Amino acid sequence: MTQQGIYGLIGENLSYSFSPRIHELLGGYDYKLMEMDREQAAQFVREGEWDGLNVNKAYQDAILPLCDTITDAVRKVGSINALVKLEDGSICGHNTDYFGFSHLLNTYGIDVMGRKVVILGSGSVAKAAHAVINDRGAAEVVTIGEDGDTPFEGIEEHYDAEYVVNATSTGVYPNCPDSPIDLEPFARTGELREGYGDGLFVFIDTVYNPARSGLSLQAEKLGIPVAGGLPMFVAQAKASVELFTGRRISMQQMEAAQRRIAFEAANIVLVAMPSGGKSTIGALVAEKLGREFVDIDNFIPEAAGKSIPEIFAEEGEDAFRLIETKVTADICKESGRVVACGGGVVTKPRNYDLLHQNGIIVMLRRPLEQLICDGRPMSISKGVPRLARERAPRYLAWADVTVDNTLTPDQVADRVIDTVLTCFDMEPI
Repeated sequence: MTQQGIYGLIGENLSYSFSPRIHELLGGYDYKLMEMDREQAAQFVREGEWDGLNVNKAYQDAILPLCDTITDAVRKVGSINALVKLEDGSICGHNTDYFGFSHLLNTYGIDVMGRKVVILGSGSVAKAAHAVINDRGAAEVVTIGEDGDTPFEGIEEHYDAEYVVNATSTGVYPNCPDSPIDLEPFARTGELREGYGDGLFVFIDTVYNPARSGLSLQAEKLGIPVAGGLPMFVAQAKASVELFTGRRISMQQMEAAQRRIAFEAANIVLVAMPSGGKSTIGALVAEKLGREFVDIDNFIPEAAGKSIPEIFAEEGEDAFRLIETKVTADICKESGRVVACGGGVVTKPRNYDLLHQNGIIVMLRRPLEQLICDGRPMSISKGVPRLARERAPRYLAWADVTVDNTLTPDQVADRVIDTVLTCFDMEPI
């Protein structure tokens, strides 16, 4: 195979996938998202022009019978997610989930030896996770499927598990940040175990879009360490690139690509007091990075059918906050944006999950004397000093990083970019 081949992903509802970008970074080739129904997919695999394909999990059972040969990994897991067309035209089916999940555990230094593990899900990823965890000597591996009228029936019998793996598609973009279960009983039961006071050892997620699923967000709040799904996704891509091209991708290349993808996919979310510079700095950051800039306040009048001052005057702050949350949810489930929030976004705890699921939250700090009312309803009604006393602790609590807005806008924008880059272990620009 050469890197000039025809490569892509076949399946349905593929808009969530970062695959084209990661294959570009690792393989240097064009990679297409090919949306088609199951019948079309089967026909394309049999008769279409292609050299290497990945298969969306929804179609894997339909494609497996079309393979002329399969690998040991496919036999072990029971599913395929990569196809290679050999020189004689025959099709070899591969499974990269096993390698990907193994890499996820290695990335976070997770040792399941002698532990009880619960896997949520019944699909191909769950099967691969089960195989890996079983091979690594877990004392007990319980897979709880999500099919039927009573999803995860019997889960209450396994709240004593020491690891929980989310191998479901619940909460994947665009239905984020939904959660399939409640992790609190696992954490609470863990705290009651003799000699073990920290609940779960780790929550392991296979979701990578959003960066933090609903379950990952809950785990963070419960103090449970989280192993996110991006390393698995990147490792799967590495394995596919090697299968498609015959070239070896080093661990260093893979890790660099992972950092790049994480940075490019992350929203840069700016929070600050009203007139704190969010819109000005955000627009500059977006311009410098070639990203889309979104000011949440600009979308609220359209959603409400009236201006922001009119919402406050006619319906009050509570009505405004409900609209703000809905708009924030729609905007922040997307990736790779620069987002400026309204000054009061921190007054509703629900908004934190919406911002944090894909975002690095940056607090801009501007001296109090430089803040102005300028027609802003809350600044006028409460006054800037009182508003600052109420909100400053919330900005600090929500922020991943803080940047002082005391230099020129261009300088502050550069500082925001450099600060965010360090969050991904990348060199400042």
